Amino acid sequence: MELILTDQNFDQEVLKSDKPVFVDFWAPWCGPCRMMGPIVEELAKEMAGKNIKIGKLNVDENPNTAGQFNVMSIPTFLIFKGGQMVDQFIGGTQKEKLKAMMEKNI
Repeated sequence: MELILTDQNFDQEVLKSDKPVFVDFWAPWCGPCRMMGPIVEELAKEMAGKNIKIGKLNVDENPNTAGQFNVMSIPTFLIFKGGQMVDQFIGGTQKEKLKAMMEKNI
């Protein structure tokens, strides 16, 4: 199951994580975000037990974190390693592309 990220827990769960972290920046009113939501959930199940955490951050409820990483369009997918953003993809895409993005950063 994916982790619910907030402005309050982002630093601890993502930036200070000892594992790479995949973050889905989304909002409930965003059509492409709603399309990608089930795909991210499937990937969270498939990648369980692998060396990566998968989380979602609602940009409406957590504007500080979205602003900190200049998230202007959603969905935006970022991967963090060692407290740094190392990969990103903006917009809807195929499950296989997101999985490949995760696997190359494990």
